[in-house]
Order: sequence, then structure tokens, then C-alpha cells
Amino acid sequence: MAHKTFVARKIIHPPIRCESTAMLFRNSSLVFFSSCSTGLSKYFKRLSSSNVYEEIKYYYDYKSPFTYLSFVPTIELEKFYRIKYRFLPYPFSAKSFGGKLEERSERDWAKVRYLYIDARRFANERGLIIRGPKKFFNSYLSLISGLYADQNNVFVDYSKLVFERFFKRELDIENIDELIKILNEVGLHNDNDFRHYVEHKGRIDFSLAAKEAEQDNVFGVPMLIIRGEPFWGNDRMEWVKKKLDKLGLNKSS
Repeated sequence: MAHKTFVARKIIHPPIRCESTAMLFRNSSLVFFSSCSTGLSKYFKRLSSSNVYEEIKYYYDYKSPFTYLSFVPTIELEKFYRIKYRFLPYPFSAKSFGGKLEERSERDWAKVRYLYIDARRFANERGLIIRGPKKFFNSYLSLISGLYADQNNVFVDYSKLVFERFFKRELDIENIDELIKILNEVGLHNDNDFRHYVEHKGRIDFSLAAKEAEQDNVFGVPMLIIRGEPFWGNDRMEWVKKKLDKLGLNKSS
């Protein structure tokens, strides 16, 4: 009897109600556990599912204003949902926004300018600064630095600084020395280790990410992949939340 009471009051909260037939034999702990097996099974199934986190892929590019806009809202979803991210670099091509630079018509340039107008509208609503680019940047080196930061568990803090300073035009993402300064700010001080990573393992990791993006049919950033379903753009958060709710990943459920 003492053992039965301990299980009900100390381990299981709230207590599981057994069938009335079991309570008729409450002096037998064996019969008690047998009759409560269904309730225990359901309880521990719920307990187990509450500790399972869904892996979500997040494709990003530091030169993308819309990735910058999506970054913090995306990260904050972890506060409310049982999810964890895999951060994967994807350098979007200039050709996907108006074609080749040397072949763009005035109509093509108007499209590009409008995209930045929209980006600044979103940014102004949140007090962010997005300045137009002085040139088309190659983000390869910065994306490798993102992989390095991720492997050293400082990706979020590092990326916040890179995005903010790049779009204020205070950071050249093609300059390794400037990227190293930000890595130092977030606690990574082995500069030679990063330089070695850039020349060796970083290239391999970047290539693997590119192959995975191809398999996922990624065509732009930011893009979230949730169980194979893509969500593209900074303004898809409500749809993302509905998907996570449908999967039962809300921490409050």
C-alpha cells in the first residue's frame, strides 16, 4: 500500500485515476499497477513527447535583408515551441533578383529597388536600419564564418552583430579581419584556428550545405524547412506558427 501511494503522489503529477475495479483490490499493488497500466502508458507517452524537440532547417545569407528581418523572430520561436535549428548557409544569386547585372533593364532595376523599399518598410516598423548596398557583395567568407560560429555555439550572438553592422554598412563581409573582430567580440579568440578552418574544413562544410540545399530545393532565403515543407520569406511567421501548433510542438500544450 505504501508503495502504491508513493507512485501516485510522488512520481505522477497529476495523479492517474485508476478504474474502479482496481480500487476494489487496492490491497494488491500488483493488481493496482496492472489496472493502471493504460493510464501510466498514456502519461509517460505525454511526458516523453514533451521532451522531444523538432529539428528545423534555417537557410540564411548575411547579405540578404529579408534574412536579417526574419532572424530574431525566427530565433524567438524557440521560447514557445519545442524546436531546435540547424543553421545552413545559402548564398542567393544576384541573377535571381533581376538577372545578370550587366543585362538588367530599367524595369529589372526598378524591381530590385522596390524590394529594398519593402525591406526598409519592414525594418522601420521594428526600429532596424537597412541601407542600400554599395555593391553586390560576395558572402562566401562570411557564411563560412557563420558555420564556424555555429560549431562553437555562438551562432546567434555572432549573426546578430554581423547582420546589424552589415546593413548599417559598418562591416565588409568580404574582409576576414573584420569578421575576426566580431568573432573575438563573442568570445572566439583563436584567430589562427578560424583562418585554418576557412582554408580547409570550412570549404568542405560549405560544400555539404550547398548539396543539402539542392536536395531541399532551396531557391532563396530566408527559408525554413519543417518536415520537408518550405516556408520562404520574412513574413511567413504566422504560417510557421500554425504548422508548429499543428505538430503539437507548442510548449504550453
